[in-house]
Amino acid sequence: MVCDTLGHWLEVSVVAASVPERLGAEEVFWRLAGTQLCACLEVVWADGGFEGRDWQAKIERKLGFRIEIIKRCDQAKGFEVLPQRWIVERSFGWMNRYRRLSKDYEGQTHLSRAWLLWAMCDKILRALHPVPPLHPFRYKSL
Repeated sequence: MVCDTLGHWLEVSVVAASVPERLGAEEVFWRLAGTQLCACLEVVWADGGFEGRDWQAKIERKLGFRIEIIKRCDQAKGFEVLPQRWIVERSFGWMNRYRRLSKDYEGQTHLSRAWLLWAMCDKILRALHPVPPLHPFRYKSL
């Protein structure tokens, strides 16, 4: 998944769990290749699973943007909030609000991808035109 700094998905790919992270990332990048969106990308932040000078250089050479690896400190113990990384995690959290995406219902990856894209479109449209709740929350008086 590639998202902007607001957490809105630019491109997403769903692959089998047996596919290595880098191959999955390449599929997303190739989908972006040649688009106007790809021409605007300068830096892509990625987690430690994508570290590798040869792979990073190949992506930079073919697609024209730099991959910056965001890693946690080696001395850190337990949970640590990483800069930029929380943006992606928040995006995944947004998608869990959609019941269809909370479980793995789809038998084919292209259907899962379609539902993910639909959910992000819905999220963006709701942000542009929020709907007031039918029953606003109120505390009960004691």
